[in-house]
Amino acid sequence: MRSERNPALPIEDPLLRSGGRAISRTAQNQGFTCENCGTSVVPLSNGSYRNHCPTCLCSKHLDIHPGDRASACQGMMRPQHVEHRRRKGLVLVHRCIACGFVRPNKVADDPVQGDDVEAIIALMSRHR
Repeated sequence: MRSERNPALPIEDPLLRSGGRAISRTAQNQGFTCENCGTSVVPLSNGSYRNHCPTCLCSKHLDIHPGDRASACQGMMRPQHVEHRRRKGLVLVHRCIACGFVRPNKVADDPVQGDDVEAIIALMSRHR
């Protein structure tokens, strides 16, 4: 089955039924199992949404524009380096290993399952 707006886009995943528009935060903020390390990742409890594994910091190429879930790539995105941005604070810069797409993702500071500080420090020390 294909999307009426974009015939190349399969719609088996209910998150893709948005027709390329951003979906609600509630729909985005779902738990998942990391495809890289197998960690069971719970939704964020701080009002934001989770887009990478808190253990290995890997992400998945799901979006073309933040929140749209319209990427057909679905490749694994590895953290490349950490940047500090004035308005967002620390961000992990991910690169898709399948297509090379680059996207920054805010570090998740969550009391239930926050990002692994040691993994962030290790990533920062590799790229000095």
